[in-house]
Amino acid sequence: MKQPLFFITLTSILTTPPFPLHFSQTHSFPLFPKMADSPLKCLCFLLFLDSFLLSSALFLKTYVVQMDRSAMPDSFTNHFEWYSNVLTNVVLDLQREGNGGGGEERIIYGYHNVFHGVAARLSEEEVEKLEEEDGVVAIFPEMKYELHTTRSPRFLGLEPADSNSAWSQQIADHDVVVGVLDTGIWPESDSFDDAGMSPVPAHWKGECETGRGFTKQNCNRKIVGARVFYRGYQAATGKFNEQLEYKSPRDQDGHGTHTAATVAGSPVAGASLLGYAYGTARGMAPGARIAAYKVCWIGGCFSSDILSAVDRAVADGVNVLSISLGGGVSSYYRDSLSVAAFGAMEMGVFVSCSAGNGGPDPVSLTNVSPWITTVGASTMDRDFPAIVKLGDGRTITGVSLYRGRITIPENKQFPIVYMGSNSSSPDPSSLCLEGTLDPHFVAGKIVICDRGISPRVQKGVVVKNAGGIGMILSNTAANGEELVADCHLVPAVAIGEREGKAIKQYALTNRRATATLGFLGTRLGVKPSPVVAAFSSRGPNFLTLEILKPDLVAPGVNILAAWTGKTGPSSLTTDTRRVKFNILSGTSMSCPHVSGVAALIKSKHPDWSPSAIKSALMTTAYVHDNTYKPLKDSSAASPSSPYDHGAGHINPRKALDPGLVYEIQPQDYFDFLCTQDLSPTQLKVFSKYSNRTCRGLLPNPGDLNYPAISAVFPEKTTVTSLTLHRTVTNVGPATSSYHAVVSPFKGATVKVEPESLNFTRRYEKVSYRITFVTKKRQSMPEFGGLIWKDGSHKVRSPIVITWLSFV
Repeated sequence: MKQPLFFITLTSILTTPPFPLHFSQTHSFPLFPKMADSPLKCLCFLLFLDSFLLSSALFLKTYVVQMDRSAMPDSFTNHFEWYSNVLTNVVLDLQREGNGGGGEERIIYGYHNVFHGVAARLSEEEVEKLEEEDGVVAIFPEMKYELHTTRSPRFLGLEPADSNSAWSQQIADHDVVVGVLDTGIWPESDSFDDAGMSPVPAHWKGECETGRGFTKQNCNRKIVGARVFYRGYQAATGKFNEQLEYKSPRDQDGHGTHTAATVAGSPVAGASLLGYAYGTARGMAPGARIAAYKVCWIGGCFSSDILSAVDRAVADGVNVLSISLGGGVSSYYRDSLSVAAFGAMEMGVFVSCSAGNGGPDPVSLTNVSPWITTVGASTMDRDFPAIVKLGDGRTITGVSLYRGRITIPENKQFPIVYMGSNSSSPDPSSLCLEGTLDPHFVAGKIVICDRGISPRVQKGVVVKNAGGIGMILSNTAANGEELVADCHLVPAVAIGEREGKAIKQYALTNRRATATLGFLGTRLGVKPSPVVAAFSSRGPNFLTLEILKPDLVAPGVNILAAWTGKTGPSSLTTDTRRVKFNILSGTSMSCPHVSGVAALIKSKHPDWSPSAIKSALMTTAYVHDNTYKPLKDSSAASPSSPYDHGAGHINPRKALDPGLVYEIQPQDYFDFLCTQDLSPTQLKVFSKYSNRTCRGLLPNPGDLNYPAISAVFPEKTTVTSLTLHRTVTNVGPATSSYHAVVSPFKGATVKVEPESLNFTRRYEKVSYRITFVTKKRQSMPEFGGLIWKDGSHKVRSPIVITWLSFV
């Protein structure tokens, strides 16, 4: 008699996320021992299986449902009422069959600005039925995104040594608000001091949401808004544990505080991380306002929350969105962040996103939509040298941010040990993973650990717990010679792959191998710099080869900025140190540099569109380092290419006065989408307004008026000529004349017509065409550039020529 109750209880458990059982875990069914011996038990098993399948159908996941706003029937008074009604009509709600309703209570967000629709908890069967409903444009499954985890203003030319950064104070010309989607903000940081700032602009509609550890008083004239978005995260991971994380805008992770301060932090003199990188820390646009939108939590960042934050931020009145996170790459119409960014762009908001930390592998980019500014990472002319002195007399230079109570005398040698089997390739024992080091072998020694699998600083903790006195962290082939400094908890030096192999060979072949470690502080004027970071994600953009990505690179290695008071500089739970500033690396750090410079441009040119700002950033970027040689790739000995650095390295001073810009209107982007083999239904994802239709004006996706030029010849060898078209807008002197200079290519001749562009008034538009004629098809892409010069401006577009071939 109790059996049905058991099945009801089991069904309830199975339908409660996160789903604790999977078919692969239940094949033996231990609840039914010797089942085959009893027909009754077999029947019980079948009833169990039926209940299991029923509960599987009811397993709810979060989906974002996009609606056609214009399709709302007249019988509804508002759109949310209509959205709820549509869901209610299709929700199966088997647990309460016959009770009706259920649609509205499944909704976790409503979207009304850059996107129209809802986020709701649905079963797969409900999704299938919902897709057939009138007014439903598209349904996106919940997607999990990850964070793409000083001196930079002066390195970028924003802070002349003999001035008080008057240029960056021009932000006062126009109030600009930058929305930062991240882990929240630590409002007590000096970087968010609002001294001297004018009152919050009247047009600002944002709010300061409260919660544990965050009150209305935590907002000010610098932090003008702070909101939280957790419903998608909570629905995916279960009940929110408020003891582990703040259910408020307060940032316990540190990442959001760091990026917000990089965008628009107020000047703070005497900033450093334990004495490293000592100086004045300030954001790219210290006069701009910050609005913090907390979308990332311990368990990740979820697309329904991100979408709601973008939707809310645009309604609040942000001018720039800085988004240092990303997920996998999917088609434009299936990427909810891409769709939301399209809506933000339509409303005049500049959107900057990190390219990802998947480099140096090719085709590792995220956030590749042409209406998003995709930012890769590069080094600055500052590093933090440390040395390894070997017992055989050799000295090897690496980097470190170690400063702690444990010290290693430089005049005394200590045994070194490497637990790997050979010097060329890492194995589990060489990675210094938790529980892999035997204290009998490592106690009192300096341990050589290979990078990979676990966090770099965590390896040092493993060494320390096993009794080791220090660590040499060796790069592997995946990292090459790129060095990233860390704030270790044990004396540690990071070294490149080549030197790492030499030290490992020394340790493996000499039973009396010894070493000592030394820490040399901060070094400035490093050459060459900038260099493209090895971790920075690379092109090409496999969704559309004609759209060159990344767009540009900016400082993203060893960046000093504000930090949370809740977490130590290593981010490990065992790190009890607390600092006001921290040094981090990643495209998460390069993205806010571009967002801040975009805010500066917006302040000087408040009427400029997002595409004009992007064009200014790209066409003024430079492609040579401080030794006047082409930018290098730190993962290889060769120069980097536009697939690595895009248009080049950001140059803020030049970007303020670019001379010419390539304007792209929202309808132009839509026309580009019309070249991407999307169905009318898929295109409707981007045509929220009924008058958005394909005009057929772009014969080639490469004809989008993009600041970069990518010519793609098809597999058909009979196609030997390709012409692309561009239009530039004069934003420089009213009367000006530009002439074209184009680099030579081995595989094609390039002709620009006309060769001169003459302007008689400001904002005048002039078109040109660029024709590529194949001389000899090349097996690899060729890179070059087109520069328009007028004597004071150099408007540069990178050029990539690709010849596709049958595989």
